[in-house]
Amino acid sequence: MELLKKMRFPKRYSIILLTFICTSVCYLERIGFSIAYTAAADSIGVNQSSKGLILSVFYYGYVVSQVPGGLAAQYVGGRRVLLFSFLLWSLTCAFAPLDAGKVNMMVVARFLVGVAQGFIFPSIHTILAQWVPPHERSRSVSLTTSGMYLGAAVVCLCCQVWFSSDPVRSEHPKAAAVGFGEHNLHAIMVNNFTFHYTLYVLMNWLPTYFELGLQLSLQDMGSSKMIPYFNMFIFSNTGGILADHLITRRFLSVTKTRKLLNTIGFVIAALALMAIPLFRNPSWTVICSSISLGFLALGRAGFAVNHMDMAPRYAGIVMGVSNTAGTLAGIVGVGLTGRILEAAKSTDMDLTSIECEKIFE
Repeated sequence: MELLKKMRFPKRYSIILLTFICTSVCYLERIGFSIAYTAAADSIGVNQSSKGLILSVFYYGYVVSQVPGGLAAQYVGGRRVLLFSFLLWSLTCAFAPLDAGKVNMMVVARFLVGVAQGFIFPSIHTILAQWVPPHERSRSVSLTTSGMYLGAAVVCLCCQVWFSSDPVRSEHPKAAAVGFGEHNLHAIMVNNFTFHYTLYVLMNWLPTYFELGLQLSLQDMGSSKMIPYFNMFIFSNTGGILADHLITRRFLSVTKTRKLLNTIGFVIAALALMAIPLFRNPSWTVICSSISLGFLALGRAGFAVNHMDMAPRYAGIVMGVSNTAGTLAGIVGVGLTGRILEAAKSTDMDLTSIECEKIFE
């Protein structure tokens, strides 16, 4: 009997696997909508400003429910809130019109989807903080968040083909933080904003960049659309495993490990992003965007785990506050890019020029 108990699959691994599936499904919808709507809108001549509004209004809804989601997960239970989020999300999808030209209806639908999805990550962080011990935090958060990138890669691959109650405290592993040093919420928020500004702008506007900047259709891109997101999946998990290894083997302190991976990830990501206009061809654009997004994902092993380091009991609430900053990046970056592109077109600027390519950066 003792042998059977030892061989039993730990329940926290099942929880982590389920949160991984949740984030995968979440980004299946986001990337799928971005690609599908871009193709539909361009086919009927929707202007870039309206397209930017529809792509960005999701984040207006998303920002509204971040902090309430964290509070609800703390007091009602992470798994209950996560279930509610998926139910609400499924219902709001019924509001989405099939006609890409119905801008007002599309704005309402995407706003509601954003509200529904805003509960997801605060509730997931609450769940992980309850179930995962400190020495497994980096890899568990990295695996869970890598579901976003795998989901995005799967959507791109599909486009190529088709173009609840929480456990009682006694069941939890010891997931309290011990000796994890001082952490600054403001630094987490700045990192969250920076990370998501890059991710959301590329996620929503990279298809348009290929079409307008490089004169390459989404069909011509083929399976290369999935490479940047698949790279994020690889690098996210690599960063999590590396971080836990550095911490548990005492090569570096928790604070130094977080700072090291965060710095390496963000610096290389920025350099790769700045290199895109220098090459100005599809292959190098895919390579540079893959490197940029990959190292961004590596950096998540730094700032994205700090919520649990600094406040494991309130990780969902802290995540809600932090992710609010990240969502503001989507509101600012995605909407502003659309307005800039529309202004460029209205002045007859050549969208294939190197000056205009820098708009997408």
